[in-house]
Formats: sequence, structure tokens, C-alpha cells
Amino acid sequence: MSRGLFVAKALLLIGSLLVYVPILAAEVTTNSGLPNSTSSNNVVGDLNTDAHNVVPVETVHGLSLYDTPELPEDFPYFPHVNPQAPKGGSITHTAVGGSYDSTNPFIIRGTPATGISQIYDTLMASNPNEPFSLYGLLAEGVRLDPDRQWIEFDLRPEARFQDGEPVTAYDVVFSLDLLREEGNPFYASYYAGVDEAIALNEHQVRFTFNDTESRELPLIVTQLPILPRHYWEPREFTSPTLVAHPGSGPYRISEVDPGRRIVYQRDENYWGKNLPVNVGRYNIDRVIYDYYRDRDIAWEAFKAGLTDFRTDARAATWAIGYDFPAYEEGLVKRLTVPDVNPSMMQAFVFNLRKEKFQDPRVREALSLTFDFPWLNTNIFYDTYQRTDSFFQNSEMEATGLPSEEELALLEPFRDELVASHGSDRLFTEPLPIDQPTNLRERLRKALDLLREAGYRVEDGILVNQQTGQPLSLEVLLYDSGLERVVQPMLRNMARLGVQTSLRIVDINQYLNRQRNYDYDIVISHFPQSNNPGNEQRDFWTSAAAEAPQSRNRMSLAHPAVDALVEEIISAGDREELDTATRALDRVLRWGFYVIPHYHSGETRIAIWDKFGYPEPFPEYAMDLDAWWVDTEREAELQRRLRRR
Repeated sequence: MSRGLFVAKALLLIGSLLVYVPILAAEVTTNSGLPNSTSSNNVVGDLNTDAHNVVPVETVHGLSLYDTPELPEDFPYFPHVNPQAPKGGSITHTAVGGSYDSTNPFIIRGTPATGISQIYDTLMASNPNEPFSLYGLLAEGVRLDPDRQWIEFDLRPEARFQDGEPVTAYDVVFSLDLLREEGNPFYASYYAGVDEAIALNEHQVRFTFNDTESRELPLIVTQLPILPRHYWEPREFTSPTLVAHPGSGPYRISEVDPGRRIVYQRDENYWGKNLPVNVGRYNIDRVIYDYYRDRDIAWEAFKAGLTDFRTDARAATWAIGYDFPAYEEGLVKRLTVPDVNPSMMQAFVFNLRKEKFQDPRVREALSLTFDFPWLNTNIFYDTYQRTDSFFQNSEMEATGLPSEEELALLEPFRDELVASHGSDRLFTEPLPIDQPTNLRERLRKALDLLREAGYRVEDGILVNQQTGQPLSLEVLLYDSGLERVVQPMLRNMARLGVQTSLRIVDINQYLNRQRNYDYDIVISHFPQSNNPGNEQRDFWTSAAAEAPQSRNRMSLAHPAVDALVEEIISAGDREELDTATRALDRVLRWGFYVIPHYHSGETRIAIWDKFGYPEPFPEYAMDLDAWWVDTEREAELQRRLRRR
């Protein structure tokens, strides 16, 4: 179940995923044994004043990116929830991938359990009805320096971890340091603009910034997952574990059974259950993720009633698969939820560490072998649209020729861009890129590009004229369900003389090879929110290209891309943000670093009819946390299933 609005960012924080070194300059131990940091050596400016120690900074209940939060300080609950929603019941999700071997999602090693984010609280929580506004969760008050040099939080004294220990400012400091120093390298990049975190006292914490240009950075800090210092400090954080460790969130780990399932139990003693951001949410007692090795088995399990919620990503199943008795009897229902964020870029990604993919003409040629019209007609029942942009279906998508504002960002890197892209088309030709639609014409153009890149066909095999080496590649997968998408493309590549292969491995081997960049081509996803920011560093930048397990799967390192990412992060208003994202989109698309797939513009959901949910859905997210179970309908479903 989602824990907030920013699905894309949450996937980055939780899904991607040495001893604590105190940051305080001078620690004085109090009688409680905790550091006391109220000394002037540890405070940047006077408490509650701006950077110049002149103007008192107002304590507020919420933050928003460009304006002010919509909800007043005394709001009782989020407008979309049912505050009287009943508690109880269970929800069983499908997890495809075989298994997991860790309940620690924050490190490089191991395969983390699905849904683990539910055990953690953050400083603030997002409202699914606003694009980028947050309200107090662990923090009851917040102060943001007008010059954006620091942000302070007042923690709720009643906040507790699930083992009863209080959540303090020292846990917040510890969490930032631990994640940046010992966690997935993503965290060091994501929080790079944070200079340090300082515990002003037991319930007040200040973050100081070395990057005051990023409007998003103070809000990013609010979503830092808070880990218990008393639990992790004496333990080895970097090693996978299957221990049911404590968090401070609404669910606790209840059952750990690798290869089969993981179960989360609603915490009856959850300290924050009556907070406005939580009223009417976290209603379901047991949240279960059952593991299946592939989608086909998971689909059969859903039809049999073994799981009761699924996101249906297969067009054929959605179009013709719901002819089983439970659906015809009305026990199963389907929902479609329009996507409000930019359509996610799913794509085949070239590993630029491989010499054979260095030439943009080779990448463009290979991209021409993906025959989307055939796939859409013969496999997808004409339910998809081809994805062109990394910011598809948003104002951030680049179209036409570059604007004057875009050119102002691109011109300083003209020489580097022309050299890396093999032409000046980025500056002179419009988007979307005009390519032949007929497959024969596409393959003819692809062969011409390969010949320009120094390849020739000998005895039906495409070889490099200088080295005599054949052009060969392997697509690496862990999900056999995607084989039907890959094989037609590989057949088209073979018609050009490319030697191709497809390898499907288990999830653990896949993750290990991915971490080590041991692949030619993989399928990757680049989810975007309506407010892209610091996470873009992990997608595209030179620093991420050298980091294990970054989201820069293509290992792209380009000075223009690095600069444009920083422009996105430092954008002062919506217009500047849109301009910078369009310029970045243009650079990425003309570089042919990926072979884009397709999108539907909606999320397709199938459920066994035992759930209640608020309608209409919130504007910016579905918010599964606001759903509940009708326990009478649940019991009736179980009786009917047992009689079959």
C-alpha cells in the first residue's frame, strides 16, 4: 500500500534500495544518556530566526512547493477519506519475482521485501489531492528559513517506535547520516544538498543546506524515513536481514516467510493513528504480499481467490481474460484509474559501458527494429500508445523545435552535444522524431545507419569492418511475461544480421548483474512526478553512472545532462522547470539511449469485491491507504469460495 502521493519518488526511496558517526561539534551527555546539542557551537543562527538572526520564522503546519498548502492548520482529516471507515479484514497482493532475502530496503545488498515502506513514518505526509503539499506527521511544526539555508522541525513528543521507544531528534540525525554513509548510494546523491542535520534538543532538529537553489530540497527532507537509532546503532546495517525490526509506522512486520509471503499487521497501538493525516486511513488489519515466480501463475492465483487485488499490466488479460466464473457472478470487479502524473517511460536500455553501443547510429538503428504497431495490433488489442518522451503527457514534454529559452540552456554545450549525438539534429529538427512507420522501411533505414557506423553483412552476419567482430547482444530479463515483447524485436534485429539472445534469470541473479552493469540491454522504468527534482540525479548524471544500483541504467555521463539536471533542481518557478525538463527531454531522445515502449494513460485494477474506497479518487493519487474491507462481504466471499 502506498504511503504517500509521490509514487515515483517513493519507488526511488524504498524500492531501489560503519557505525554511526555523530555530527555534533561538541556533545554534552544529559542524565538520559542522550546528546544535548543546545550549545551555541551546534546551532546555526538563533532558534526560530532567519539566517541573519533578525526576523522570527513562523512555525507552520504544512509546506508546499510553489504556493501555500490548501488545508488549514485545524483540518480534521484529508478531504477524500472516510473518517468512519471500519477497521479489520485483510488484503492480499501479488508479488512477482520469486522471493526476497531482506527486510532492509535501504542497502545495496539483498532483495528487499515488497511493501516494507509501511513500517516507517516520515517527518511529514503528502495530501493526495494536492500536487506537492505536505502536512505534519512525526513533526507537528516546521520552520523554513526564507533564504532556504535551513529547515527546522518540532517533533511530536508522543511519537513512538513500535518497541515503545520515543522518536527523537537524534533518531532523525542518525537516519540521515546512516543512509548517506552506509545505505544505497542513491541516498548520498538524493540528499547531497543537505549539509548536516543537527539535534537542537530532544524534540527539535535542524537541517542546514549547502544547496539553497533547490526549491524541492526542504520538502525532500520531510520524507526522510526515520529509523530507530537504538536498534540499528549496535547492528550491522549493510548486511541483509530477515529480522522483523521496528519502525514507527502504522504497520509492523508480522510474518517473514521468504519464497512465500510477507505479512504486515496493523499496529493497534500506533502512536499516530488519530493525527489528521492518518484519520480514515490504514484501515485494513493485515496486508499480505504473496510471492509468485511469474505473472501467469499469479493470474491463476487471483482467479482462484488466493489474492484479492492486482494491477493488471497485461493488455490481453484485460481485454479477453475476465471470462472466469467469479467475474461473471460479480464477485470480481474491475476499475480504471486515469494517470495524472506523466506517463512513465518504460524502455529497453542500452548499457553505454559496452563499446558496441557508443555510436548513436547503432543505437538509433537498433531502436528502429521495435515494431510497436505490430505489437499493439497483435498482442495489445490496440490499447496502448507509443511512448516518445521521458515526460510524456505533461507540459514538460519537448515538442517541435527548441524554444529560445531551451536554446539558452543547450547552446553552451553545442559542441559536446553535436559530438555525442553525431549531428546537430537536436538543434535543427523537431520532436517527435520522424521515423518510417512501415517495418520494411524502418529496417532499410536501420541497415543504412549500421553501414554508416562501419558495419557490413558477411554471410548473413553483421560484422564490424575494422575488427571483424559480429554485432551481438543479449536482452536480460527476470520476468518471462515480457518475452513476447522482446522476441519480435530480436527477430527483426536478426534480419539485419545482428546476433541476438534472450536470457531469463531469477530475480536475485538479475539484481546482481544489474548492480554490476553486467548486461547489454535490460528493461527499465523512469517514473516521473509532476515536480521532478533531486531524483533526476540518480536517473541521468555522471555521478550516478559510476554508482552501483543507481537508476542510471544506461551509465550515461554527459556534461550537458548534468547541467540540465541541476537546472531542473534549482528552477525558481514552474516556467523554468518546464523549460529545463524540455531541454533534458530533447537531449535524451536525440541520444537514442533507450528504445521506448508504450503506455495506456490509466491504471487497470482488478479486485475481489470486498473493499470500500472513497469516491471520487483523489486528484493526484489513488491512495490505497484510505481503502477498507467490508468484513461481512469478505466472510461471504470466503464461504462461497469454500463451496466451490
